[in-house]
Amino acid sequence: MTQPPPPPNQPPGPPPNQPPAGGYGAPPPQPPQNPAYGHPQAPQPGQGPGYGYPQTPPPAPAQNPAYGYPTQPVQPQTVQPQPVPPRSGGNGGMFNRTQWQIIAAAAVAIVLIIGGGVGYSVVKGDDTKNEAKNGTGGTSGGAKDGPAAADGPGKEKAPAKVASKVAFQLPEPDRDDLMAVYGSWVTDKAYVKPGANSVVGYDVAKGTPLWTTDLPGQVCGASRHVTEDNKTAILFEATKRKAPKFYEKCTEVGVIDLNTGKLLWSTSVKGDGDQKAEFTEVTLSGNTVAAGGGLRGGGAFNLKTGAVLWKPKVDAQQCRDLGYGGGKALVAVRTCGEYGDQTTTTIQPLNPDNGTPLSSFKMPAGVDDARIVSSDPLVVAADVGDTGTFGISDFFSVDANTGKQLAKISAPGDTYEARCAASDGVEGCQFVVVGNGRLYLPTAQRFDERTNEIVSFDLATGKAAGGRADAGKGYTSLPLRMDGGNIIAYKTGPYDKGGQVVSINGATFKQTVLMENPGERAIRDVEAGFTTSGSEFRYAAGRLFISERLLGKPRDDDPSFGKKYLAVAFSTAD
Repeated sequence: MTQPPPPPNQPPGPPPNQPPAGGYGAPPPQPPQNPAYGHPQAPQPGQGPGYGYPQTPPPAPAQNPAYGYPTQPVQPQTVQPQPVPPRSGGNGGMFNRTQWQIIAAAAVAIVLIIGGGVGYSVVKGDDTKNEAKNGTGGTSGGAKDGPAAADGPGKEKAPAKVASKVAFQLPEPDRDDLMAVYGSWVTDKAYVKPGANSVVGYDVAKGTPLWTTDLPGQVCGASRHVTEDNKTAILFEATKRKAPKFYEKCTEVGVIDLNTGKLLWSTSVKGDGDQKAEFTEVTLSGNTVAAGGGLRGGGAFNLKTGAVLWKPKVDAQQCRDLGYGGGKALVAVRTCGEYGDQTTTTIQPLNPDNGTPLSSFKMPAGVDDARIVSSDPLVVAADVGDTGTFGISDFFSVDANTGKQLAKISAPGDTYEARCAASDGVEGCQFVVVGNGRLYLPTAQRFDERTNEIVSFDLATGKAAGGRADAGKGYTSLPLRMDGGNIIAYKTGPYDKGGQVVSINGATFKQTVLMENPGERAIRDVEAGFTTSGSEFRYAAGRLFISERLLGKPRDDDPSFGKKYLAVAFSTAD
């Protein structure tokens, strides 16, 4: 959507020699162009992590280690905090506000959200003195002794010591141009991440390579879902990229065993004529791998054998599967009309064996695509009439059996921090999770305290479900995934502290700190070097892995960009 111009007069930044404010102040990187639709665009210079102040890079090692081997974790340095520059105006920042919204946020205590007829109260810090405190100074709203979350207890438990250390850092792979590195997975023994024309499994504790699977070309898509025996689906290019274009079509589909690194099978299907069909995203559900994103629709394959279950096709009404949401169920986002001028968008739960629709839910007029937040229960995100921010204006809860809408939840992007980037495909939503019959969303940052909350909405009624999880002053809390009935959330830290991982009870909103990252400047700079909008976060069994999704052109000749890493791992293990 077209962003409004910046307000003419921005409030001045804090006076000199004041400690930097927490939160993310720098503009996020622009969403990259998907490789299947053309050459990806480079991130804009100056779009760094933005914890609200300029980052000082840690010292780089004298020699770059060979790719595939972890570097030694950075050593803490004593660096004086830098003064905060004046905040830039317009909608380039991560927390988009017009000037009057900034003033209003500081002047009023209640923001009225038009959604289900319910107003959500954004409580200021002074109003939380009597609420239960968590381990970091944040507060937890909701019933203090209420029932456990409906989906049951989680597996993640607090360690004896929550203070973490840097376990390892993975250097960026050698490259000549932009490189997509979509996907990251964690097993009991390995952290798995795409590299240059390969997928590499690293020791989950040490970061040393366990196995490397070479591919004919670059990984260009990856499923976020994994089977119980640690198999997942990937997309990759048929040949290596070469100058001057450094681009190849994304045509190959495969399944990889994350325990051994073995590529169990790979295949492609024909699209128009003798040309291979192109894909931009892939998911899995049960024994079905479904690939979508192509102009001619999506296709599906048997997870165990690679046999084709259905091929891309477009019917007489120009209807095609845009992409698929996987997990517990398989759901298609189907559009009709000429590409770029879609007339209807329909959500269809599918029989995963043959692609037959089980029901259909027609999205409102003005929706030319949609995102699957959850396949079971079925929750869809959409930007109705191009009125939203971060690709979302509303969430829809749908009865998958009948295709009937249960509830509509209004979620304007200037009020909530969840986002659904168009370049990330049908499953591309971040920082929104579903569980316990609820939708959990992070609110936008409150500028009075540089903090936010996680709140919930009832999927049956669309109304606010009550309770909240306050991130604590200087922290911003972002939900990553469900753990039983608990929410696993990552918290960005203030200027003088590292990030945190917390477990939040989905019913009582009681918070348990699982990890607290080091506050030393050099380590904070590494952590903050991964922007929330452009990184993948994986937490499991006391380990947090943060990795890039897209690597820009090498900038060895410009030291101002600092040392960058493919991934960094934090651990609470001794």
